[in-house]
Amino acid sequence: MKLELLAMAWKSLLANGARTILSMLGIVIGVATVIAVVGIGVGAKQAIEQQFKNLSVNSLIVMGTGGRGASTRVTEDDVPFVLRNSTLIKKGTAMASGSATVTYAKEEVSGSIIGAQSSIFDLQSLEIEFGALFDDAAVSARSNIAVLGQTIAETLFDDISQNAVGKTITVSGRKMEVIGVLKENGSGMGGMSPDDTVYLPYSTAQARVLGNNARIMLMFHATSPAVIPLAQDELTQLLRENHRLRDSVEDDFRVMDAGSMVSSATESTDTMSFLLTSVAIIVLIVSGIGIMNVMFVTVAERTKEIGIMKAVGAQKHDILMQFLMEATVLSMIAGIIGVGLGYGILPFLGDYGAVISPEGGLLGFCFSVVVGIIFGFVPALQASNLDPVDALRSE
Repeated sequence: MKLELLAMAWKSLLANGARTILSMLGIVIGVATVIAVVGIGVGAKQAIEQQFKNLSVNSLIVMGTGGRGASTRVTEDDVPFVLRNSTLIKKGTAMASGSATVTYAKEEVSGSIIGAQSSIFDLQSLEIEFGALFDDAAVSARSNIAVLGQTIAETLFDDISQNAVGKTITVSGRKMEVIGVLKENGSGMGGMSPDDTVYLPYSTAQARVLGNNARIMLMFHATSPAVIPLAQDELTQLLRENHRLRDSVEDDFRVMDAGSMVSSATESTDTMSFLLTSVAIIVLIVSGIGIMNVMFVTVAERTKEIGIMKAVGAQKHDILMQFLMEATVLSMIAGIIGVGLGYGILPFLGDYGAVISPEGGLLGFCFSVVVGIIFGFVPALQASNLDPVDALRSE
């Protein structure tokens, strides 16, 4: 019986091809939009995870702000002061960042420069692939040495496993010996990828490469994730003390914890995805109203047919199921086409960070079927309640 109803529904849809196509159009667009939106949302979340993967949940970041009435800024001198006096922070480093031209032989590339203490590699979970990392002695000696990110090394050297370590590169006119190449990391915080970065000893970067153009940032690790709020408060107080800020003077720095940064970025992405998905769902609902109108017209056109069916013994349930099946088949076909269209356009949305996500197709298809059932039920119910005598008299 169900197969017969399905066959009848299919024949009815084919008999009114133009009307069927127009009815499906809205659902097709709605489902494709849902897939695109979910793909962009999932891609954005993956980008956030990749961006912050080198930050531990214990991380605290300090950046200078130059608040009203403040006359100082964060410096490398803050790090030893905090580590000496803090009970909740176990390690830290100052970072001087900027950009410079890096050359080797005929190869030239513009890259990010980070000067830091040796603890930077541990704090950012950076691992060496070839060669070695620099140590505190190199920082104290202002050694002209460098550790390269994977991408910048591959740009400068044909074979980084054989040709990078021991070679001399030029960073902003200064010669530096490459002592190591990091493992690949992907994108990083603030769009600054470790792969595109040259790491120098902090003293070397400050004195010989970046100078006054350097942007100073501090990174600390709390003893455990549980004490992050207390560590953040303690760090703020210690920095104010070291900067000799009076109570009436605003902080000349900003302290952020990695967890809050990730949560904030994720919340923004979730909000964007929710709004865009809501628009797509509204499109599907409007399409459902279109299906309802079409089904009402179909019922009106087939009133006499309904009367004949009832006259030969068809029950209300049979009539209800037939028309409901038509609406469901219509929405299912539109949903399948929408899924194909949605996944078809995802590769063209790569610039927006979209990725292929099974959740998008499942959500879009299921919602299209639900829309067909809900909005097809009322016309089907009307058809099943028609009086057979009145139906047979209709023209």
